[in-house]
Amino acid sequence: MSTRYDKPIPFGWFAIEYTKELNPSDVKPLRYFGRDLVLFRTESGEAALLDAHCPHLGAHLGHGGVVKGESISCPFHAWEYNGDGFCTKVPYAKNMPPKIDGKQALRRYPVKECNQMIWAWYHPQDAEPLWEVESHPELHSSEWTDMDVYDWRINSIIQETGENAVDIAHFVTVHASPEMPVGEVTIEGYQRSTVMDSLTEAIDEFGNIDRSGENFDMGRLVTSSYGPGQTYQKFSRLFEIVMMGTVTPIDEQSLHMRFSFSMPKQQSDEHKLYANAFRDEIVHQVQQDIPIWENKVYLDEPTLCDGDGPIAKYRKWFQQFYAA
Repeated sequence: MSTRYDKPIPFGWFAIEYTKELNPSDVKPLRYFGRDLVLFRTESGEAALLDAHCPHLGAHLGHGGVVKGESISCPFHAWEYNGDGFCTKVPYAKNMPPKIDGKQALRRYPVKECNQMIWAWYHPQDAEPLWEVESHPELHSSEWTDMDVYDWRINSIIQETGENAVDIAHFVTVHASPEMPVGEVTIEGYQRSTVMDSLTEAIDEFGNIDRSGENFDMGRLVTSSYGPGQTYQKFSRLFEIVMMGTVTPIDEQSLHMRFSFSMPKQQSDEHKLYANAFRDEIVHQVQQDIPIWENKVYLDEPTLCDGDGPIAKYRKWFQQFYAA
């Protein structure tokens, strides 16, 4: 069967779950990076991510596995594995099998908890992390609201969805922006920042977006990306709101996108209406993009024009996340 994309899964830090959704002793089966995985939290509170299938006889640790202390016990024969993937116990054996004695039995993934999410480092050659997850102060502050979360599973790849941030022409043709945004892209290593100034529909005192085509405000959107899987946006007009976007590859053809929003608790009720309306518009724009992402093809040598934005610059930056 032919596939739409022939690109490998990029390496980097990827969000795999919200922190509050994994309590001590919880076990969850996951499917990311084209692999079956098991996520669990030890009794002491450490999150761990391993390849899912027990090397004994292949049982899936995420379906019936039980946390025992700092290890997870296989549902089939109760072999136990710690968060580093080492077998810590075979309950009915006199001796540890030589094949795994003192050796890593299961692939482990470096895990970090930050911004109220659990992140896993993926690299096809199991290289250790090359940068850190970026911490966003607002998402660690009691002065900001609990995150308002949205998620989608999309038949596309990260390079395609990320290209939206620099494809300035589509803001007019897809999202009905009244004019072409003015954008500037700054690239430094694994980080990329895009600043866009554009007219946006005005928001009335009830939080309604004016779609008459007659009333506009000038808005600035700053988007910062840290590797392929983490994006941060902060909106400042009359109101404040931040959005953390995470994109995690399910396999070579699909991804899991999450948008998490937060705003200052002390913001006035009027400004909260504005912020909520702006959030709803961002979510609406994703819904507009999805049918295009899911039905387009990737062109290695597209026919671009001088108004398309720095697409080539973005693609060159993204290439660094494909392992040689």
